[in-house]
Amino acid sequence: MRKISMAALSLMLLLSGCAPSFQKEEGVVQTKEKSKEKAIIPKYKISDKYYQTILPFEPGEARGLVVNNLNTRFDINEFETGLMRIAQNTFDPDKYVFREGQELKRDKVKLWLNRKFTPQQLAEEKLKEEENIGLNPLDDGKGDIKERNIKNPIYLAHILEHDYLIKGDNNTVSLGGVVIGLALNSVHYYQTEAFGDTFEKKIPKDEMEREGKKIAQEVVKRLRGMKEFNGIPIMVGLFEQQSASSVVPGNFFAYTNVGKDSSNIDGWETVNEKYVLFPSTEATEKHRDDATAFLNFKQDVEEYFPNFNGVIGRAFYVGDQFQELNVSIPIQFFGKAEAIGFTQYVTGLVMEHFPDYLSVQVSITSVNGPEALIVRKAQQKEPFVHIY
Repeated sequence: MRKISMAALSLMLLLSGCAPSFQKEEGVVQTKEKSKEKAIIPKYKISDKYYQTILPFEPGEARGLVVNNLNTRFDINEFETGLMRIAQNTFDPDKYVFREGQELKRDKVKLWLNRKFTPQQLAEEKLKEEENIGLNPLDDGKGDIKERNIKNPIYLAHILEHDYLIKGDNNTVSLGGVVIGLALNSVHYYQTEAFGDTFEKKIPKDEMEREGKKIAQEVVKRLRGMKEFNGIPIMVGLFEQQSASSVVPGNFFAYTNVGKDSSNIDGWETVNEKYVLFPSTEATEKHRDDATAFLNFKQDVEEYFPNFNGVIGRAFYVGDQFQELNVSIPIQFFGKAEAIGFTQYVTGLVMEHFPDYLSVQVSITSVNGPEALIVRKAQQKEPFVHIY
């Protein structure tokens, strides 16, 4: 019998994939450079997919910049969660705890995201010569502005630091490694005049990857010049962000590990992940069977409301393996009973159309906000349904 719950807490526990207890906490002493501060590590993790987070929570030094620097909320979310996912290739979640980046300060990150400046541009920006440390290409301001932007686009959109603390003796933790995410533009946006039209230059993948790896090497070199990063492993991940009009997020496509005593990147590992929009030409061409299953589901949904065609899916692939599907159904209801009936109908379609190895989440919304959430985890016989 399918379960319908009105309790948001139950939903949170289900989404974690287990039923943890949050009543017990593990106290530790967090080791700092010159002092020791009391800190807490929750005793239980909500899922093997996530790291435990040290408490009290310390906001990242560059917090908030990501919202301004990435194009969509999809990229913002995936840039952070994807970085935590690739970190597990190096930093075991059973041995390390997570902390938002504390070492790269906000002003430094902003300077690194700049272009290189000419002396005149430095004066205009009211910056000192030692602050001319931008990682993006120089635009000398000479010649046609369109040609300059096409020749020298902005490659680096954002830098994100995640710290991983390792548990030591006597209930202490210390910085055991750092993971740096570099968000790279697949499209460079620019204006030829103030308040004028916005133009775009698509950046080829091979060019973006080449320049991203150059930037990564320079970032590692700079980190090793900071005492906070001496003697610890550094991981760097390269993230391709999508265009401003995309309704699916970008993805990490490569990462590298730099040993604790090294300043050089010796090689890269490929990250074979991808988000695909359903329905789309790409889905039909590259994942025909999955696209067909989604179209059949979409068609059955539209039979309930004949004039409705707003079903959109965001599929997540690792290699060629279909891992997750998130479906959005925005629709107008004229009563709660109608919303409940529709949710029950869609729940049946989820069980009918999608194989049990696939995790499926369906969000049903209206102009009034969220109406219902359907979650069917992989290998789960009964879905969880929440009516708001």
